[in-house]
Amino acid sequence: MILTKAPVHLMDVNTVIALLDQAHIHNEAVTEWFDTPGLQWALCPFTEAGVLRFFTRPKTGDMSMGEVTAMLDRMKQEPGYHYQPVTSNWQTLTKPFFKRLQGHNQVTDAYLLGLAMHEGLLLVTFDKTILHMAGEHIEHIHILKTK
Repeated sequence: MILTKAPVHLMDVNTVIALLDQAHIHNEAVTEWFDTPGLQWALCPFTEAGVLRFFTRPKTGDMSMGEVTAMLDRMKQEPGYHYQPVTSNWQTLTKPFFKRLQGHNQVTDAYLLGLAMHEGLLLVTFDKTILHMAGEHIEHIHILKTK
């Protein structure tokens, strides 16, 4: 009998936001995925910072830092959680696909994709356009289906 280790899924900022915001258009889809038995998932400092930035902005969340931090702390109590430190610099992480980067809107996605590749993780996202950036490295991406 061969046992295979379950892959660890690095959540991008938008998947975490959709999971934590019950009114989000993709909440149902990400919740269904997140409830998968045996799911192994991770957050990194870059993702946490993006979630904090989103939910503390007056126009999108207007929550306090303490409220959002507590929300993230509760999320981390869910089964399968892994903390993924950022272990390398921008140039190292984005080198495999740097020539395909096209602008400022890709900075976060590029950093997270590079981290996922470097650490042998799957980047979880709703964003199908990241497949172009990944090029031949698409095996490191898990696109969530929307309803």
